Amino acid sequence: MRFLAGCILHGNSNMAIHCSRTCLQYLIHLAHDNVDFRLPEIRSLLSLRGKSFDPCENFKEKSPFWRLNGLSEEDVNSIMARTVCAKSAFELWGHGRTHSELRTSLLKYPTENMSPFLQKDSTYKINVYTFNKTLEFEDRIKKIDAMEYLSFEGRVNLKNPKHIFCLLEDYGTDPNNIPDEPLYIYFGRWIADGQRELIRSHSVKNRHFIGNTSMDAGLSFIMANHARVKAHDLVYDPFVGTGSLLVACSHFGAYVCGTDIDYNTIHGIGKASRKNQKWRGPDENIRANLRQYGSEKLYVDVLVSDASKPIWRDGMLFDAIITDPPYGIRESTRRTGSQKDSVKPPEDYVGDSHVPVSMAYHLSDIFTDLLNFSAHHLVIGGRLVYWLPIYRPEYCEEMVPLNACLRLVSNCEQTLSSHTSRRLITMEKIKEPEETDALAHLSDPHFSPYQGHNAFREKYFSGISKRTLTGKEETNKMAANGGE
Repeated sequence: MRFLAGCILHGNSNMAIHCSRTCLQYLIHLAHDNVDFRLPEIRSLLSLRGKSFDPCENFKEKSPFWRLNGLSEEDVNSIMARTVCAKSAFELWGHGRTHSELRTSLLKYPTENMSPFLQKDSTYKINVYTFNKTLEFEDRIKKIDAMEYLSFEGRVNLKNPKHIFCLLEDYGTDPNNIPDEPLYIYFGRWIADGQRELIRSHSVKNRHFIGNTSMDAGLSFIMANHARVKAHDLVYDPFVGTGSLLVACSHFGAYVCGTDIDYNTIHGIGKASRKNQKWRGPDENIRANLRQYGSEKLYVDVLVSDASKPIWRDGMLFDAIITDPPYGIRESTRRTGSQKDSVKPPEDYVGDSHVPVSMAYHLSDIFTDLLNFSAHHLVIGGRLVYWLPIYRPEYCEEMVPLNACLRLVSNCEQTLSSHTSRRLITMEKIKEPEETDALAHLSDPHFSPYQGHNAFREKYFSGISKRTLTGKEETNKMAANGGE
């Protein structure tokens, strides 16, 4: 490695050893799902450590392997203790396009970096991992035996080794065009695994309280990581639903609270969403979900409230606001109010308080209110993370709602169908609101609300109707041709 060689040549031996340990490269092996969310998650987790994302040359975002510079082992362990997008991390000892190049690279790796892990009194094992290709057991053994040029002096222990090493081969990302030989090969010392197990352990299938739109566990943890949620933060979800996002944030030690306009959901009453269950049980609520995962002590409260109406005092500040607003597909978009002219009651009226009826809450208004609320109620540096539904044929980046107090951090797409998707938007508060901010959109078109959202529901069902009609046309055509 040239950068290590440079460190050794320009100083005494002590400086060389210190520099070689601080100039290490680390290899991150990423899961090949939610690909668009991986880079923002790793960047966000690095920023919690005050570190920047510094990839090696020829970095490819879609690759399942990333080589990173400028990190310590503590930094890597910190990332892996939270990420659900990465599988494992390694101290990279060598790499190359062929096994010959790998050998050359490994033999150039500083001995002082290897020797602490190759001692006679240590135990080890070597794993072989291949991406996009399955190898027979005998082929794996041959690849391990071919690495006899490395001076391992310890004993092999397959069950409980002190050190684990891994040979990783990348066969590309096209399952229909798998090469005979790997495109790239890596070898390194295993450091830590990511938190992919959280996706299974927190699956909504096994959760005590769920609804029709409960957020997937993996995406919930990704949102919490994009928001940089940490211990003792106060996190708020203005469209809390069944509290899936609160569950993820409380896992990282944050205090959580939320509001929702749906009385039945907040109180856990009414019809159940589970198959073969008609009504919700007596203890199906958000608090019970946090109790299920051992984080009930971090539950602040949830309220029945209209997100379009101010209920918080001016000094109330949150460290993060994370939410999945309703799109009008499976959950309606409503707010309190009436289209009719309001009638003021007599001054001497002493009857019961009126419970207002609900009216349509346009998506463009939802996002304008959400950004304005975040601008006023986030701490400086706090983050807003939310889902934005879009109609793909008409989408462009200028459609993302903006606010003068919020900086756009990332914009990731999750495809829902051929014509619709939703984008995970992450924004960070950079300044306090000023009176002139409310008029900013008049002079800058970038601040105009995304009015196209108001037709999202119609376009969504229009696309479904088109697909249904196309399917019927194909069926009729096949029938006319004798089913060929």
